[in-house]
Order: sequence, then C-alpha cells, then structure tokens
Amino acid sequence: MLNWPFHTTLLLAPLAYAIHHTEENLIFDFRVWRLRYFADNNALSTEAVFVLLTAITLIYILMATTLRTRAAGWVMIIFLMASQVVNTVFHLGGTLVFQDFSPGLITALLVYVPVNVLILRAALRDGVASPLQLWAFFAAGGALFASFEVFGPITLLLFVLISWVWIIASAYKENKTTHGEPA
Repeated sequence: MLNWPFHTTLLLAPLAYAIHHTEENLIFDFRVWRLRYFADNNALSTEAVFVLLTAITLIYILMATTLRTRAAGWVMIIFLMASQVVNTVFHLGGTLVFQDFSPGLITALLVYVPVNVLILRAALRDGVASPLQLWAFFAAGGALFASFEVFGPITLLLFVLISWVWIIASAYKENKTTHGEPA
C-alpha cells in the first residue's frame, strides 16, 4: 500500500472526483436518477458543479499544503468526507433503498473508497487528525452533504466562505505564535 504523506495523498482527490463525474454524467445520467427521488434544488448544471467542486478542492489542497495548519487539514478532511465519503454512502444507500442503480455507485466504491482510505490513513499517521476527530469530521461531512441535498448550493458557499476565513485566521495566529509574538 502507498505510504505517501497526507499532503501528497490529497492530490488523488480531484482525480478521483473527475473519474466519478465521468461515470455520473458522461456514462450514465445521475441527475435523471436523482430527480426521481429528490427535490430539484440545484439549478447549477452538472458541468458547473464539476468545475466548482474541483476548484474548491484544489484551493483546499493549496491551503492545506502551503499553510499546513490544523484548520486547513481538518477542513480538507471535512470537505472530502462530504464530497466523497458520504457521497459513497449516498450512492450505496440510494441504490439499496430505491432498488435502482444510482449512477456514480461504481466509482464511489472502486475509486472514492480506496483513495479516501489512503488519505485518512495518512492523516492519522501524520498526526493531522485522531480517530475520534475523523468520526467527528465524518459527521460534519454528513451534515454538509445533507444540507446541500436539502437546501442546495448556498450551504456549500457558506461552508466554503466560513472555512476559508477560519483557515486564514488560524494561519495568521499560528504564524504570530511561531515568530515569538503573543497570539
């Protein structure tokens, strides 16, 4: 098994999402499946969702790898929990509950699961998070995913804006502390 550092494993996340998006929207039509069972609360096209989630992921990766603060690592994990780990549970649960194949299930199980196992193992090994914190981040990711499904993209926008402020503020605070100034 790969033994990459946490910050290196993060580079697999956007690749995993691109593969997953291919199954959901180029091979199958996830949106048609979703509209059979859930309200249409997302006016964004699948292409817009792909671009936005990829850009957000890359910005989180840049923040996590350059700032290397606890906040940046934690938010990255919460975002991956929502966008990939809980998304896997959603595809599997939807397929089982509705007895109807949820487009995205194949890559969720075959790509998201192993990629996120690597990332989360690296987070534990590198001291980015503890096992208890990972469970809390899974719950937070579940809440973010559920709020996105119920209220639409506005919840993601709020999460991103608040998290970016927290990451930048924590980097500023940690930088002042490490340079001998009081926090």
